[in-house]
Amino acid sequence: MADDAPGFSAEQELVIAALIDAVVPPSDDGRLPGAGELDLVPHVERSVRQSPMLRPVLDYGLSAIAELAAKRSPAGLKGLSRADWAAVFAEFTTGDEFFTPAFMFLVYGGYYQHPRVVTVLGLEPRAPHPKGYEMGADDWSLLDVVRRRPRFRSSE
Repeated sequence: MADDAPGFSAEQELVIAALIDAVVPPSDDGRLPGAGELDLVPHVERSVRQSPMLRPVLDYGLSAIAELAAKRSPAGLKGLSRADWAAVFAEFTTGDEFFTPAFMFLVYGGYYQHPRVVTVLGLEPRAPHPKGYEMGADDWSLLDVVRRRPRFRSSE
C-alpha cells in the first residue's frame, strides 16, 4: 500500500477499533488504559502504509470477522452485544494463524509508544534523542579491520 493508497473503509475501521479494544483491555488496577481509549486506528493505518505486505493479511482478517459478525446479527458488528463480539473474536482467532499475530504486533507497537502508556511505565514520553542518553566515547579503532582490507574495484 503506497502513501497515496486508500486507507481502510468505515466498516473496516469499526472492526479495527473493536479489535484494538479486545486485544489490549485496560489493566485490572486501572493504571494502564485499554488500547481502545488511545485512538490507535490511525497508527494501524500508517503502519500498514509503511509495510504494504500486511494489507492483504489485514483485509483477509477484517472481512472474515465482518462475515462472522453478520452471521450473528443482520446489523453486523454494530448489532452485537459485548458477549457476541467476544464470541466472534474467539471463533475467528481459534482458526487463524496470520491475522491475529500481525494485528497484535501493530497494536502493541502503537500502544507501547503512546505517551499515556509510556508515562505510566515510568518513562518520559519522548524520543531518546536529541535530549538523549549518556553514550560512551566513540572507538574508531573498531574500523581498523575494514581499513586494512584491499580497496574494492568495480568490474565496469
